[in-house]
Amino acid sequence: MNAPHHRFGIGRPVTNASATSMRWAALGEAGKVVAMLAGIEPEREDKGVRNFPAQIRDAEPWRRELADNGCIDLAAVMEPGIAALLAINARGADCKPAALALWREFSAARTAMLGLLPPSGGMGPRRSA
Repeated sequence: MNAPHHRFGIGRPVTNASATSMRWAALGEAGKVVAMLAGIEPEREDKGVRNFPAQIRDAEPWRRELADNGCIDLAAVMEPGIAALLAINARGADCKPAALALWREFSAARTAMLGLLPPSGGMGPRRSA
């Protein structure tokens, strides 16, 4: 029942909120690895980053779909990027410039996905029981 469902003509799976949440957490961990390889201090996870899965879950379907696609796309960049960085590092070469470039891509993509969140107003995000 938790398997992705395919929509005709799209070619991408439509996943549930739990899968997006797990993917978001994995991307955060991947970002920490890239920051370490770049020789920079990883950013402290702020409230917006931490609450993204819960907030996007309650957003309009188009926002959820774009966020899920963004996570899939970013994972497609991060996985081979980290593998390449680790291979460079294993050979004893300096991977910091490449890691810094990947960090910038990660950070920009994450910022764009956070921009998909609907405005929360002065009282915080919408909550439901």
